[in-house]
Amino acid sequence: MPSVPFRRLSAYYFFYFAFIGIFMPYFALYLQSRGFAAAQIGFLLAVMQWMRLLAPNLWGWLADRLGRRMPVLRVAALISLLGFMGIAWSTGFWGIAASLAVMGFFWTAQSPLAEATTFNHLNGRPGYGAIRAWGSFGFVVTVLGMGWWLERASIDWVVYGGVAMLLAIVISSLWVPEAPHCDAERVKGGLWPIVRRPEVLALLASCMLMTSAHGALNVFYSIHLVAAGYSKSVVGLLWTLGVLAEILIFMWAPRLMQRFSIKALLLFALGCAILRFLLIGWCVDVIVVVLLAQLMHGITFGVNHIAAVSAISHWFGGQHQAQGQALYGSISFGAGGIIGSLASGWLWDGVGAGWTYTASAGFALIGFGVLWLSRSAWPENGEEHHA
Repeated sequence: MPSVPFRRLSAYYFFYFAFIGIFMPYFALYLQSRGFAAAQIGFLLAVMQWMRLLAPNLWGWLADRLGRRMPVLRVAALISLLGFMGIAWSTGFWGIAASLAVMGFFWTAQSPLAEATTFNHLNGRPGYGAIRAWGSFGFVVTVLGMGWWLERASIDWVVYGGVAMLLAIVISSLWVPEAPHCDAERVKGGLWPIVRRPEVLALLASCMLMTSAHGALNVFYSIHLVAAGYSKSVVGLLWTLGVLAEILIFMWAPRLMQRFSIKALLLFALGCAILRFLLIGWCVDVIVVVLLAQLMHGITFGVNHIAAVSAISHWFGGQHQAQGQALYGSISFGAGGIIGSLASGWLWDGVGAGWTYTASAGFALIGFGVLWLSRSAWPENGEEHHA
């Protein structure tokens, strides 16, 4: 069995999430500094999610059809860099929207292709959590560094730092070798018979609602904290705390997956999300509560993600691996991101932060109900989860 290129995969994940560590916490602040209203900010960030809804399935189909994923990923990484560079020269709302659309169409291709490549390199062996944890380390480095730097420099450095990380992604992708297609015999027939299975539909719906619940967090959390009197450095520290909790979850993933079923982990994550977003919305002035809510990110994102991608890897094997991961990304982060971004943008100025985050808790509650009512067969603990 060929060896797994842990260092090369880890380096790619590091820079991929290092970009997110700049974009997610600080790009909304950058847009706010450009004078955009809350609804406009929500719309602009939803552009990325529209691309995530449309693009990954095309790229996943193309990569599976060609039988090679890394060349497609490398081209996507390069064009996403060029698209994001356009933001530096965009002077208005629609110019930024166009730049984000180009960047997002190619950026969203990368994650499902990288996940499929990683799982095929592992070929059933443990190690996904340890590799993915390096992505979280990358997020921590940039969210802390950029928070510190923005206390001393122009907010325009959000764009400059993003360009630097996207360039690093392009370079690191050149080092990741193509993975052999593994376990093709596990999956017979077409893609859609798998998608139509009740447990697959329940998973996709619950993950979409979980991402919708995180919409106000991803778009307005930094703005929410700054409005409550926290400095940008403290904002960076709070984002970092959540990701450190996420890292611990990824490192513990093999034990979690052996001890608990995927469905139990997903239900637990959704239950914690209900509580977390209520706390963020109504108790932002109480630092102990804010700290507790950020620690819960390890559960609401980390546990949910590791369980979801493991289920997708279990159900979509062999020739459907990239398309399965792409479908998960499109429905969960694409459709869910659109709903969450637009809903929070519409609600923020109208009803305020508290009720916006209450709506987030409502999304998680609906997701909990969808998953709870699913009675179909799910992978149990001890099955092949690839975590």
